[in-house]
Amino acid sequence: MLTGTPALITSALADDISFAVAGPMTGQLANIGDQFKQGAQAAADAINAKGGVMGKSIKLVMEDDVCDPKQAVSIANRIVGEGIMFIDGHACSGASIPAAAVYAESGALMMTPASSNPLLTDDAAKKGWPTIMRLYVRDDGQGAFVGPWIAEKYKGKNVVILHDKSAYGQGLADAVKAKMNEAGLTEVLYEGLNAGEKDYSALVTKLKGLKADFVFFGGYHPEAGLILRQAAEQNFKPQLMMGDSIASPEFWAVAGPAGEGVMFTFPADPQSRPQAKEAVETIKAKGFTPDGFTLFSYAVIQAFAQGIERAQSEDPSAVAAALKDGKPIETVIGPITFDEKGDIANAAYEINVWHDGKYAPMKN
Repeated sequence: MLTGTPALITSALADDISFAVAGPMTGQLANIGDQFKQGAQAAADAINAKGGVMGKSIKLVMEDDVCDPKQAVSIANRIVGEGIMFIDGHACSGASIPAAAVYAESGALMMTPASSNPLLTDDAAKKGWPTIMRLYVRDDGQGAFVGPWIAEKYKGKNVVILHDKSAYGQGLADAVKAKMNEAGLTEVLYEGLNAGEKDYSALVTKLKGLKADFVFFGGYHPEAGLILRQAAEQNFKPQLMMGDSIASPEFWAVAGPAGEGVMFTFPADPQSRPQAKEAVETIKAKGFTPDGFTLFSYAVIQAFAQGIERAQSEDPSAVAAALKDGKPIETVIGPITFDEKGDIANAAYEINVWHDGKYAPMKN
């Protein structure tokens, strides 16, 4: 006799198992949604080709939150209402954090391949929500990595910290600022801007007046590209550095040549890992370059599959516990272990540089 919630009973009787993929499938950040979809689908296809998960085929259900908090909560309710208990998503921290409450209360397992704000898993741990996880790096980790580097590299220079007031952008900017300050460098300006505007010329004029040598911006590619282009129009080019959000050709599409030399932090290049070779070739064969979060989304699907097999159960709580047992899971981004909060243990970072429309790790 089967026991458990109706959603689990339905899943147990089905010939397949549904995973939701939630992110910005439309809107200004749709490139991230494309990365999620391509990575998840490639992983599902590969796993299904080898027999699936406990004999069941993976079925993906795509959901669009446009990186909007209210939309994220709405689709989270729809996902759990349909009995889907495993969620690859969301992307933006501002969407993931409110959606997480819906999943936690329903007992669903959410694993984001992109959201980096520490509050996501910190709050989940405080509230006793074991099924909120992250297969990605945290802002405080990125801050600890790059903050001291900025302090050393730009000692005595005019450094500015900007953010777009979002959970992701401000969270990252604050983390970088804190560690940079601890290392002895104080910014000449810390300021938030309004995302979605088309004219940042007043901000550029302000930065120019401050003789800014270096700008760290916590935000996304649409605003970054516009700021760079409008700065170029004023013959002003400070060194710009950002977080992982510009690991996409969409950044160069907006910034153009003004994006030359822009730096950003990102986890150690997953595409270069031997574990990713087959996946990268498969995805590229479909005409898509697995930049940005593509392989992290792929890895989330792998984690779900291995967690279910390890737990020998589709109960999200049992799967989460199995994934946190200290034993590594094998993914396209390498072996992964999770800590008690559900974060990746011992994440590694590197600095990338944009050059002529492409990015690559900075040479020492």
